[in-house]
Amino acid sequence: MQKNEINLTGRHAIVTGAAQGIGFAVASRLLASGATIALWDRDAEELAAAKNRLAYPASVSTHAVDVTVAAAIVEAAAAVNELRGGIDILVANAGIAGPNHKLWEYPHEEWLKVVEINLIGVYNCCRAVVPHMVEKKYGRIVNVASIAGKEGNPNASAYSASKAGVIALTKSLGKETANLNIAVNCITPAAARTRIFDQMSQEHIDYMLAKIPRGRFLEVDEVSSMVAWLVSEENSFTTGAVFDISGGRATY
Repeated sequence: MQKNEINLTGRHAIVTGAAQGIGFAVASRLLASGATIALWDRDAEELAAAKNRLAYPASVSTHAVDVTVAAAIVEAAAAVNELRGGIDILVANAGIAGPNHKLWEYPHEEWLKVVEINLIGVYNCCRAVVPHMVEKKYGRIVNVASIAGKEGNPNASAYSASKAGVIALTKSLGKETANLNIAVNCITPAAARTRIFDQMSQEHIDYMLAKIPRGRFLEVDEVSSMVAWLVSEENSFTTGAVFDISGGRATY
């Protein structure tokens, strides 16, 4: 598939959950568009392997951080800001699916873990990065939610609730930064066949596929194409919005 050119030359981006899957695809696309990239993920070895798979290694830095640890995220954001002389772009992608259970059978600690990573993690990243964007009077943020946050998937109450929270957080933050030249939007992808599937039952995977009118799972490069425009300077008006990429599944 031929990609439209997006010019991100001179822009400095952070991508969370960047060692694989959607995060890696987004990082690769932004790098190809001219941005420098800070890869954030929990696994230092996977980060190093991811960097080795990317072109232009001088434009890539790696930071082994847990998005649930607020102090570590503040420190990592400050390190990127110092290294690159600013932060222009944040793609808050890090997340987990969690196990599949009925809500009343869902293990309490697992439910909290999903919300902590998927929602509180996005909050921590936005909270740490926005002040640097305010100082620069420019910023583009894309939070990765999910179609599950719109519709609510059965046997995935923690995931669905956390992604619904990401949508609401995006709308609130987008209004708070609207007059600061900082655009904050989110995307609601359908399922993409990445390693997150390892956390799901086959029954749940089959359910998700059956709900997609396109009749297939999302490709990670399709996500990165949408994100590339959303984090570009061309996206100069839209903020606090939700961009569907669900293959026709979304009803609103």
